[in-house]
This record gives sequence, structure tokens and C-alpha cells, in this order.
Amino acid sequence: MNRNLFTRPLTWMFAVATALRLSAVEITLPAEKMTLVESPLPGYTLAVALCSTCHSAEYMAYQPPSARAYWQATVVKMQKTFGAPIPDNVIEPVVDYLAKTYGTERAGALQPPKSPPANSPSPAKK
Repeated sequence: MNRNLFTRPLTWMFAVATALRLSAVEITLPAEKMTLVESPLPGYTLAVALCSTCHSAEYMAYQPPSARAYWQATVVKMQKTFGAPIPDNVIEPVVDYLAKTYGTERAGALQPPKSPPANSPSPAKK
């Protein structure tokens, strides 16, 4: 009896399924519709560089207005639990930016920050 591996249907299907799982997959993400709220705080450029590499600005914008402790815990969680490449020495400036821009330390903290979508039409010039 010839026991050639590729003559058996189940072995062939397993080999094809394994090859498909190992092949590269290309993913096209939707276009960004929101950006982080600009700020002169040092944490702004850090947040743009570090936070937006993993998720959209909507993640921060749609959080309920929360205290600094929430933002501190969230940034540390991203670093420790999810492996975000956030150096220890930049955690405080990022937390400061998030607390003052999206948290309870901003003016009018009961309303979400105003950040128009990137693709929104500009007002007509007169």
C-alpha cells in the first residue's frame, strides 16, 4: 500500500488549511475621522506618537470625563498589560495631557471635547 501523504484527502485538507493560516493577511483600516485635540502640553505630542499607534483618537474622546487617577491607571494598563511601548518617564506628561484635555480637569468637563472629523467641510469664507 502506498502511503504517500498527499494522496489522503484529510491530510491534504490539513496541509492546505495550515498553509492558509500561515500566509500573510492584508488588512485595510478605515480612514481616521478624528484626531487628538491639539494642546501646547508636552503630553500632546507624546500621545500622538505613542497612543495613536495602537488605536484611534476616538478611544480617548469617547471616554466619560474621568479623574486623573483613571487616566493614570489606563496609561499604565496600556503599558504593562497590553505592551504599549510607553517609557516610564513619559507616563506623567501623557496622563497630564489626557486629564486636562479629556478628563475632569478640563473646562466644561461634562461635555465631550470638540474635535470635528477630519473630513468635515470647512465653513464658507466670506
